Amino acid sequence: MPSRPTSSSKASGSVRSLSRGLAILNYVNKMGDIRPGEIAKALELPRPTVYRLLATLEELGYVAFSATSSYVRVTRYAAALGDGYALTSELSLAAGPLFAEYSQRLVWPLDLTVYNNAAMVIQETTHGRSPMSIDRGMTGYRLPMLRTSSGRAYLAFCSEAERVLILELLQRLNDPDDGPFLEQRGLTQVLEETRARGVAVRDSGEFRPQTGSIAVPVRSGGNVLGCVSMIWIRTAMSSQKALDQFAEPLLEIASRIAGALPD
Repeated sequence: MPSRPTSSSKASGSVRSLSRGLAILNYVNKMGDIRPGEIAKALELPRPTVYRLLATLEELGYVAFSATSSYVRVTRYAAALGDGYALTSELSLAAGPLFAEYSQRLVWPLDLTVYNNAAMVIQETTHGRSPMSIDRGMTGYRLPMLRTSSGRAYLAFCSEAERVLILELLQRLNDPDDGPFLEQRGLTQVLEETRARGVAVRDSGEFRPQTGSIAVPVRSGGNVLGCVSMIWIRTAMSSQKALDQFAEPLLEIASRIAGALPD
């Protein structure tokens, strides 16, 4: 007959669970967003253990699962663990339910992107559930700044100082695909047109030729925190029609994301 667990063994088990939970929380905070299976592999923990501890951390309010993918992120309650991804997590948590709310109305896939090291990185997306999407698994995908609507929206509405730094970095990286779009006169025209419309456009086959996109900035306190974009198949709709029908809903989404962020 097996012996009953002693108080000492119970305490040891609790300490081990706490240790594992903290390791998971710190790893999620470090990575920004990650799948449970990737956590299990990196920390050499059984997947059921990772899922169980993530469920506990979610119940306590320290992590949240994406509303549009299998990724998990830290919440603002875990912001004290580091400064890297708290705001991105808040943006994603705000965007997920709104994307679900608007997805049936807009039909075409939506992305939430944030700037990171000379690219716009997709944090939330409806590509996986939109019947009109030709892409899957886009969360974490890095989009070029100059050849996408999200990158153009960010560059158009960020501060002058940040824009100069980003463009200098792009010039140093010297991606040959960026070359034509770094020409000063053309770039200035694109950014001025974007500001005048309030919406950035990609419609000339400069990136993923089969699709077009429009994007708007998510702004708070004078800063651009990220961008919301919608992607469509170019043969199905003109850019002007996309602007006429979908610019206003995108601006609504961006405004509601900003309004949902904590003070």
